Amino acid sequence: MYLPNLLHSFGAAMRNKYGEKVHKLALNASFTCPNRDGTKGIGGCTFCNNVSFSPNVKEPPGLMEQVDNGKRVVKKRTGAKKYIAYFQAYTNTYADIAYLKDLYDQALADEQVIGLSVGTRPDCVPEPVLELLADYQQQGFEVWLELGLQSAFNKTLDRVNRGHGFEEYVDAIKRARRYQLQVCTHLIIGLPGEAETECLISLERVIEEGTQGLKLHPLHVVKNTRLAQQWRRGEYQAMGFNEYIDLATEMITRTPEDIIFHRLTATAEPRLLLAPDWCAHKWMVLNAIHDRLLLQGSRQGCNFIHQLKEA
Repeated sequence: MYLPNLLHSFGAAMRNKYGEKVHKLALNASFTCPNRDGTKGIGGCTFCNNVSFSPNVKEPPGLMEQVDNGKRVVKKRTGAKKYIAYFQAYTNTYADIAYLKDLYDQALADEQVIGLSVGTRPDCVPEPVLELLADYQQQGFEVWLELGLQSAFNKTLDRVNRGHGFEEYVDAIKRARRYQLQVCTHLIIGLPGEAETECLISLERVIEEGTQGLKLHPLHVVKNTRLAQQWRRGEYQAMGFNEYIDLATEMITRTPEDIIFHRLTATAEPRLLLAPDWCAHKWMVLNAIHDRLLLQGSRQGCNFIHQLKEA
């Protein structure tokens, strides 16, 4: 991530810890989700694209093939020689514990893979999963549990058919902390019905709960989603570029310096992205945040003490 000396980024944190570049390898292990299979709901979140669940879509390559392909691409682009297996697509703890262990073990079998980052929902982290991740951590692997909260407001989570509430997040992170696991919390900026105030309060709440990492990204409107239908009917308006830069920058300044930012924006496949179109330009967004921080003379955490005094 760009933003040198202005932000505690994941890349910088890993370089400081391991003495060289460490890069995440995004993996798709073909998981599903309890909000799709009928356990909690059908259809998933309103912003979730269901193309991956179509029987006509080609299955992703095998896990080790994905690891090998990812290493080859990343090494050529960044020169990294150490990697973290990032189980990214959908709910990567939503399976029998023996199956999960087999998948995680496969990824860690590569000697250049030094850890795991496991993306999941707050309502899908039972005790055996936490025990398994803690065991990998005790073996010396870098382990992150990534919780997709998106918003700390239950009314928002209901509006996007998330299928869980803030209470499940609080429970999950408290239990993870008992195992001394590192937690990265995902927050989406621009969710339907939310303004700047709600985003800032969501940030405050996850900081209070003790998250060690954060991912911020704008809400994408992608094809084949209920959100896309709402957008076409004029019921949802995508966030503007400057609006996102303003809010993301403010959230950075309100975040304590010890919290690691794993991501400040996200992109979607051009063939699927409907709005906002600037989401397709990752480096434009990162550079704009960097320039805004410089212009303001700001950096991560500079408004955190002031924020607490106002609370």
